Amino acid sequence: MKIIDRIALILVIIGALNWGSVGLFGFDCVAFLFGGQMSTLSRIIYSLVGIAGLWCITLLFRDQPHDD
Repeated sequence: MKIIDRIALILVIIGALNWGSVGLFGFDCVAFLFGGQMSTLSRIIYSLVGIAGLWCITLLFRDQPHDD
């Protein structure tokens, strides 16, 4: 797995955990840590997570070598 794939996967996991926190507890970790939903840093993180999600879509369609 390429390093960019791992970084994208980590960002997607962070996003999933944040959404889980919002859904279960009404608490947005990213907004809490970085100064609110509309702060520049929070918006950058949200954007990076979104781009990582788009990148991870490509993981579904890649040919993987078979371990036979």
